[in-house]
Amino acid sequence: MKVIKRDGRVVDYDRNKILIAIRKANAEVEQFEKVPEDDIDGIIASIENSKRETIQVEDIQDMIEQKLMAAGKFVLAKTYIIYRYTREMVRKANTTDDSIMSLIKNSNKDVMEENSNKNAYIASTQRDLIAGEVSKDLTKRVLLPEKIVKAHEDGVLHFHDMDYFVQPIFNCCLINIGDMLENGTVMNGKLIESPKSFQVACTVVTQIISAVASSQYGGQSVDVRHLGKYLRKSADKYRKRYEDKFAGSVPGDVIDKMVAERVSDELRSGVQTIQYQINTLMTTNGQSPFVTLFLNLDKDDEYIEENAMIVEEILKQRLEGIKNEKGIYVTPAFPKLIYVLDEFNCLKGGKYDYITKLAVKCSAKRLYPDYISAKKMRENYEGNVFSCMGCRSFLSSWKDENGNYKWEGRFNQGVVSLNLPQIGILAKGNMEYFWQLLEERLSLCFEALMCRHRALEGITSDVSPIHWQYGAIARLEKGEKIDKLLHDGYSTISLGYIGLYEVTKLMTGVSHTTEKGKEFALKVMNRLRRATDTWKEETGLGFGLYGTPAESLCYRFAEIDKKRFGSIEDVTDKGYYTNSYHVDVREKIDAFSKFKFESQFQNISSGGAISYVEIPNMQKNIPALEELVKFIYENIQYAEFNTKSDYCHVCGFDGEIIVNDKLEWECPNCGNKDHSKMNVTRRTCGYLGENFWNVGKTKEINARVLHI
Repeated sequence: MKVIKRDGRVVDYDRNKILIAIRKANAEVEQFEKVPEDDIDGIIASIENSKRETIQVEDIQDMIEQKLMAAGKFVLAKTYIIYRYTREMVRKANTTDDSIMSLIKNSNKDVMEENSNKNAYIASTQRDLIAGEVSKDLTKRVLLPEKIVKAHEDGVLHFHDMDYFVQPIFNCCLINIGDMLENGTVMNGKLIESPKSFQVACTVVTQIISAVASSQYGGQSVDVRHLGKYLRKSADKYRKRYEDKFAGSVPGDVIDKMVAERVSDELRSGVQTIQYQINTLMTTNGQSPFVTLFLNLDKDDEYIEENAMIVEEILKQRLEGIKNEKGIYVTPAFPKLIYVLDEFNCLKGGKYDYITKLAVKCSAKRLYPDYISAKKMRENYEGNVFSCMGCRSFLSSWKDENGNYKWEGRFNQGVVSLNLPQIGILAKGNMEYFWQLLEERLSLCFEALMCRHRALEGITSDVSPIHWQYGAIARLEKGEKIDKLLHDGYSTISLGYIGLYEVTKLMTGVSHTTEKGKEFALKVMNRLRRATDTWKEETGLGFGLYGTPAESLCYRFAEIDKKRFGSIEDVTDKGYYTNSYHVDVREKIDAFSKFKFESQFQNISSGGAISYVEIPNMQKNIPALEELVKFIYENIQYAEFNTKSDYCHVCGFDGEIIVNDKLEWECPNCGNKDHSKMNVTRRTCGYLGENFWNVGKTKEINARVLHI
C-alpha cells in the first residue's frame, strides 16, 4: 500500500508510524482509558485489510479516530485528535522570529546578500526585508501547496520572489511611457498633464519610474524614443521666443545657434535629471528603481534626430559616471542601458556609427550598455524590435483588436525556475529515468506557475492606480478587475532554468559545446520550450521559456545539491551552477565562438535570454570590442560584455587586486584599499552577475563592490 502525504509525495506504507502515534496518545490518558496493545494491532490490521493501493494520510487518521470512538475510548480519541492537531500546528508554526531578529542584528547573510541592489543595513530597507520574511513565512505555511513548498526547499525548483507573494503585485513590465506622456497621468491623486518641454518630460518620467517601482517587485523598461518629441517642443519654444523678440534684428543663422545652445543645455540638464533622480530616489521596496533605458533609433521615427541627440547624451553622461560620497566618479547601478544595433549604426559606415563608437567606449569603462541586434530580433519576433522588461524577460508577440503589435504596457506575472542538474544527478546517466523525472518536475513547475497566476486573478485596479488606471499598463476603471490583462497572452508567465551545462555533463559526460553534448542540450531546451508552448495552448496564458538572470540562485541550487549528494566533479564541487544555457566560465572558448554557440539557444529561450563574454583590459581593447559589436549585430540577439581585469584608479594598476590579511581589497602596486577607487571583478567562484563578487568558500566572505 502507498500513502499519499499532505505535500503530494507518495511513500511506502509504514505501520510503525501508526503504532507510535497511538502509543503517544495512550501515554497521555488514565489507565482505564488506554487501548490495549492487541486492540492497537486490530486497528492497524483494519487499515491494512482495506486492501487499497493508495490511501491519503488524512484517511488513515480518520479511520483511527473512528475505531477509538467505536471502542468507547472517547478521551483517548480526543487526545489523539489533539495530538494530530498539535502536529499540524507545528508544521504551520510561525518561523519568522529568528530570521527577522537576525536581520535587525545584521547577521542574516542569506537575506542580506540575496539582492545586491539593496543595502540591508539601512532602516528603510530593513522594513522591506522584514516584510519579506513575513511574506515568505505566510507563503510557505498558508498560500502555497505543501508539495510546491517542499520542492522549493529541496531545490527541485525555485519559486521566485516569495518575499512579495503575499501581495497582489507582479514581476516586471514595459511601461507605456508614450501614452503617459502624451495623455497625462495621475500620481498621489494629482493630475500630471502632458509636458510642454524636454526638461519637464524628463522629470515626469522619473516620477513615473519611482511610482511604478513601488508597486511591483521586478524591473521596468522605458523606451527613450518617446522623449524626442519633447526635445523638439523645447526647440520650437525657444525658436518662437527668439524670433518674436529679435524679429528682423538678428540674422536667422544666429537665431539657429542660440536655439541650438539652449536646446543643448536643456538636453544635458534633462538627461542629468533622469540619471540623478533614479539614483537618489528610494522606492518602497528599499532600493533605487530597477529601471532599464532602451536606446533604440528607429529609421521611421519622425523624431530620430532628436532621439539620436538624447541617446548620445545618455551615453556621454554614463561614460562620465556619478560622483560618490567621496567625490569619485563611479558607475551607478541604474538605470541599466540597452543599445540597439541596426543597419545604420552597426559600425559598417552607417550614419549613426559615431553613437555606437561612444557606446563601445562606455561599455569598456562602465560595463554598460548591453546590446540588442535589431537584425536578429526581427528574425525571432516577426519583424519587431522592442525592449525586454527590466528583469530581462521578453514578451511574446501579441496583437490588439486592430491587428497591431503591442509591446509597451505589458508585463510578467512571475517566474518559477527548474534545477536541471539535480535531475541529472538523480538519473545517474539513465536517459529513460532522466526524461521521466523531467516530465514530473515540469508538471510541478506548471502547478507552481498557476499559483502565481491565480494569485493575481480577481484583483482590482485599485491596488496600484499608476499601473492599472493611469497608463503604465492600462487605463481601467476604478474597481475594475485586471483579469483580461492576465489572459490571452497579453502578459507573460515564465519558466526559468539553471544548469544546462551541468546536466549535459552529467548525462553525456561532455560539455554542451561538443557535438554529442549539444545534441542532448538542444533536446532538453526544445522539451522545455514545448512544455511552455503546450501550457500556453491549453490555458491561453502567455507562458514563456526564460533564461533567468539568476543571481544567487546559481549558488542556492548548487549548495542544496552538494549537501544532499556530496561533491561531484565539475558539478557541485564548483559551488555554483552555470546560468541557463551559458557556456561554463572555465571552458576555453573565444568571445566570437561563445556568442555564435549560445545564439542557437536564444531563439528557443524566447521568453528571455542574454549572453555575455569576458574581455580582459577592455579600455585598452576598444577596437576588439568594436569587432565584437559588429559580430553581435550579425549573429546574436542580446549580449553584453564583462571584464576579467582588476583596475586601480589611484595608480592605474591593471592586474590582479588581492585580498590582504585583514580580508580587505588592496592594490598590490600602491596599497589603495578604497573600493570606490578600484575595479574589482574577481570571480573565483565563476559567478558573472552584476555588483556582486563571491571571493570563495575558503575565505567565507562575500564582497559587494559596485562597478567603477
